[in-house]
Amino acid sequence: MASNDPAPAQTLDSKPAPTGGVAVASAEPVGPAERKPTHESVGSVIAAITANILVGIVKFIAAAISGSVAMVSEGIHSIVDSGNGFLVLLGIHKAKKPPTIEHPFGFGKELYFWTLVVAVSIFALGGGVSIMQGITAIQHALAGTTEHGNPLMSYIVLFAAMFIEGMSLRVAVKSFNKARGSKRPLEYIKDCKDPSLYTVVLEDSAAELGLLFAFFGLLLTHLTGNAVFDGAASVIIGLLLMCVSVVLLRESKGLLVGEGMEREELAEARAMVEADPAVEKAGRVLTMYFGPDSMLMTVDATFKASCTAGDVLAAVDRIEKNLATRFPQTTRIFIEAENIASVERQRVIQSQMPEE
Repeated sequence: MASNDPAPAQTLDSKPAPTGGVAVASAEPVGPAERKPTHESVGSVIAAITANILVGIVKFIAAAISGSVAMVSEGIHSIVDSGNGFLVLLGIHKAKKPPTIEHPFGFGKELYFWTLVVAVSIFALGGGVSIMQGITAIQHALAGTTEHGNPLMSYIVLFAAMFIEGMSLRVAVKSFNKARGSKRPLEYIKDCKDPSLYTVVLEDSAAELGLLFAFFGLLLTHLTGNAVFDGAASVIIGLLLMCVSVVLLRESKGLLVGEGMEREELAEARAMVEADPAVEKAGRVLTMYFGPDSMLMTVDATFKASCTAGDVLAAVDRIEKNLATRFPQTTRIFIEAENIASVERQRVIQSQMPEE
């Protein structure tokens, strides 16, 4: 961001501060080694993996006994969710790796990448396979070649699975609600920078709905003797999984491309900079998340003409400390001195930026 123009030679304590495009500070208020990223969703992910493995095995056994395609789809759903849980844990683990020369901002976006893989997995392996199974079952039902097994085991497994999935969902929702505070669920998912906090909630919610669809499909098939209902339930389960995957794809894509703070938070950060007695006016404040607990912030500011270089450095320290306290996810702050005309222009440009 700094200009190629050399800064004027000056002593630290007596000369005026630079005013035109000179980077006066770059700092890490909280270094990566000092920060301890917290992922309260780890417990909910582990709980979901355990539940999905156990329920998935039982679902396949029940499907083999009853011949229900919807139960096969639910079994696939559980196994896919188990694998996805391991991928989320892998992303959380890799995101904690310290920075390297090749990756100076760390590996926080590993979590975003593996969440994207999870979304693709849900779409293809979960949704795609379930829809194919359902269409095949409907074709067989229409051709009159479907064999009906004993549905009793499926009913038992469905209710047991609902209970187990419900316990897992309860753990996930507890972590989710604690993280979102007073925000509405959909608003929080859109703004959240840690996808592990809502991935399990979405998957477990889809699992509960999927079990409900499987139950009605099996019940209607049992009552009417028409297996089209069972196949239709499988298709609906597949479409449900695809809807979940689309939400995850959209959010993880945005995080990978690069998201920053909300407009209200940017305005607050700018006001904090301008509140410093050494600052004449603050320009644009740019931010980007490199992980749930790692955010870069750059600030353009015009310092008062009466400030010496020492005054500016002291002001920079104060600003960094205040910003890092208010926005603890900030791991790097870069402050650049600009002239007043440049700062005014930057503020106008940023105010005109559209919101997604």
